[in-house]
Amino acid sequence: MNNIMADNLSIGLNSYISPSATIRGINGNAKNIFIGDNVYIGDSVQIICNDFSIGDYSKIQHHTNIHGYLPCHIGHNAWIGQYTIIDSIGGTTIGNNCGIGAHSQLWSHIKYGDTLEGCRFLSEKSLIVGNDVWFVGHCIVSPIKANDKCMAMVGSVITKDMIENHIYAGSPAVSISDKIGHQFIPTSIEEKLRKMHNYLLDSKISQERIKIVAEVTDFGQDNNISYFAVATRQYTKRNTLEEIAFMKYLLPEKAKFTPV
Repeated sequence: MNNIMADNLSIGLNSYISPSATIRGINGNAKNIFIGDNVYIGDSVQIICNDFSIGDYSKIQHHTNIHGYLPCHIGHNAWIGQYTIIDSIGGTTIGNNCGIGAHSQLWSHIKYGDTLEGCRFLSEKSLIVGNDVWFVGHCIVSPIKANDKCMAMVGSVITKDMIENHIYAGSPAVSISDKIGHQFIPTSIEEKLRKMHNYLLDSKISQERIKIVAEVTDFGQDNNISYFAVATRQYTKRNTLEEIAFMKYLLPEKAKFTPV
């Protein structure tokens, strides 16, 4: 692939990278590029980073720009909308199951003003995004920590750390969870099992190759079966046709599972 330049390159099973995408380092080859299984990278995406990774079933939509000197690591099941900017000059880590809506900007540095003249604003700081975080769209995110399951409504400007499972809105964004509730509500294992069994039935995928269980400790030993544990949202990755079809059926809004 002429559009990918890396000393150490790993591209997973069934992943698609548009011929118009560019993946390289800051100055020539990247050191490490890791792209998981069943990943989609769309037209005119630019990934200019010396150390970049993205997990299974993630999607980067067209004209997204990811850049920076320090590592940028993105987990499984990410959805990154078109025209998004993800900066990793200060280092960026994004967890599993995160959604970044179109035209959002995630920053890990602030620099431009003339420090000789006395400009006070010059910093590089890591941006840390936990699991199940959702920036709905047109969000601008400073180098903060977004804790698991937090959410920012469309057009939010986020300047401070985000509390777990709180919903934010505004400029600067503040929590509005006391008014509208939280992104996630507690769901029992029994309810999760019921939903997953219904999803499997509705998907019309063979139930001989997919098994829904409560806990990881309920996994069987049959390597021909993909086991899905609802308590931890983990599965035994076999890369069978049935498993891949089921994962694609579940994503993005039904259920998100990561490999054990």
